[in-house]
Amino acid sequence: MNNELKRVLAVDSGEKRIGLAISDLTGTIANPLTVLKHIQREKDAQAIVAIAVENLVTKIIVGQAYYDDGTPNPSGRKSARLAEVIQSITDIPVILWDEYESTKIAQDARREIRANRKKLHTHMDDLAATVILQSYLDSTLSESNSDHKNSES
Repeated sequence: MNNELKRVLAVDSGEKRIGLAISDLTGTIANPLTVLKHIQREKDAQAIVAIAVENLVTKIIVGQAYYDDGTPNPSGRKSARLAEVIQSITDIPVILWDEYESTKIAQDARREIRANRKKLHTHMDDLAATVILQSYLDSTLSESNSDHKNSES
């Protein structure tokens, strides 16, 4: 088992807000972190990198939306441009990750825990970022487990 710390930050970029989520130190559990107000791509990227550095993040995941045919939709292309700017100002690796239905999953989860009606209609950006991050973490964990099983054979 790898004992190195691997805190990961996820970004869910929207028209007005940017949701951020962060993993635990083992890189296995995602938690909502904060919501930033969208200002301008370069300033948003600087704020995201500052938060990543402050939290000793080893990887930044940026959610990207796609059409059904697998090509990025307009929102996904904006996410890709944000990811490029983030990568241009930091050495922390930046990875684009499919954000398929992350906002809907976050809304359903909030409904499931029966959040009061007023809170139900507040922004979902940090929760959507948490869904994106947990999807990424689960994927890397299953890859790691598969690699471990293959090496035992």
